[in-house]
Amino acid sequence: MSTAPGEARASGVRLTLWILLIVYIFNFIDRQIVNILAEPIARELRLSDTQIGLLTGLAFALFYTALGLPIARYADRPTTNRPRLIAIALTTWSAMTALCGLAQTYWQLLLARIGVGVGEAGCTPPAHSLISDLVTPEKRSSALAFYALGIPIGTLLGMLIGGVLADLVGWRKAFLVVGLPGVFMALIVVWLLKEPRRAASFRQATAAAPQTSTFAAMRGLTRSPAFVLLVIAGSAAAFLAYGKTTWTTIFFQRTHGLTPGEVGFWFGIVNGAAGIAGTVLGGWLADRYGAKNRRHVLTAPAIGMAVAAPIAFLAYQAGTWQVALALLALPTLLNSLYYGPTYSAAQGLVPLRTRAVASATVLFFQNLIGLGLGPLFFGMLSDALQPAYGEDSVRCVLYGAAFLGLVPAFFFWRCSLRLNAELDKKD
Repeated sequence: MSTAPGEARASGVRLTLWILLIVYIFNFIDRQIVNILAEPIARELRLSDTQIGLLTGLAFALFYTALGLPIARYADRPTTNRPRLIAIALTTWSAMTALCGLAQTYWQLLLARIGVGVGEAGCTPPAHSLISDLVTPEKRSSALAFYALGIPIGTLLGMLIGGVLADLVGWRKAFLVVGLPGVFMALIVVWLLKEPRRAASFRQATAAAPQTSTFAAMRGLTRSPAFVLLVIAGSAAAFLAYGKTTWTTIFFQRTHGLTPGEVGFWFGIVNGAAGIAGTVLGGWLADRYGAKNRRHVLTAPAIGMAVAAPIAFLAYQAGTWQVALALLALPTLLNSLYYGPTYSAAQGLVPLRTRAVASATVLFFQNLIGLGLGPLFFGMLSDALQPAYGEDSVRCVLYGAAFLGLVPAFFFWRCSLRLNAELDKKD
């Protein structure tokens, strides 16, 4: 019995989504494992909190963001094989993660982390572009939210595996163990993923308009007020997410006395499970209620960020790590509602040929401001507060971070007011 064309296409879409999800899980394992290893690294290499912030954030983010846009423009070319591009990126960042374990000095480790950022710059823009080509606008939030599950799953596995390995064999071997499997995964990507835009229909749809320069494409994005507000909201959310994740792992070790393995297990599982639930729920809510009124694509992220703020504050005040961990579950879920809706809206606010650039632009600001400055800013604040508060300086920083969640909540709400006028008008 032959397979109907529609069934075959649906099967191919599911295969693509699952492979891209696994790649993104590898992406975040290799990106986030340094957070759970930061404290033992700092003890061995005698690092300040500012140096930890630079290592976990800015060193990675600067090169990730600098290369993201040119790679995205390359991914938007009709002749580019995006699966092959993703495979090359995966090989690069996996090898550089393994090299982190061979570093003997702070600067060697910093250079290896820069190499991880260089590789990971080639993952998400072409992946978002692939997904948006394969699914309809009505299902785009859920599809991108499914891909985004790589964030909480990868973060969970990075903390869990990294923490256990740090306790058992040390932080150096932990980098080696998590880095090398990605090289083999790259072979699977090349073997199984197909480039859909080789079809004649895509060439006909894009041949009429020559590809514009990167600068012209980015300038075109700024003509959408909703896109500008979306970038601000997403960047503020990422600033808090990356900053709080890095320093919450350290908070549990310094304030509550847990080992890296204990933090990786307990915080990794709770944070990962809540993040997975929030990411799935955010995509489902955006598709369900956004179909009735386009502004509701971003309603859940706006409300979620606002509600999460006071609960997170209470969590950092808790006297025991068990209570703190339980209280952090709900803010983590609520703060995870934004990913699928944000990137779905970004794809729907731009023309077909600039989708990878739209994703890369959001990623540029999210990673430069969020990943680059979030951990570093919180680390600098912790160093400044240490003379007065000692080991409790990290807790004081996280108090303020909890209420900063009102900033992205405001901008998600403002952006939502413009979606009926702008969203999906350019497909």
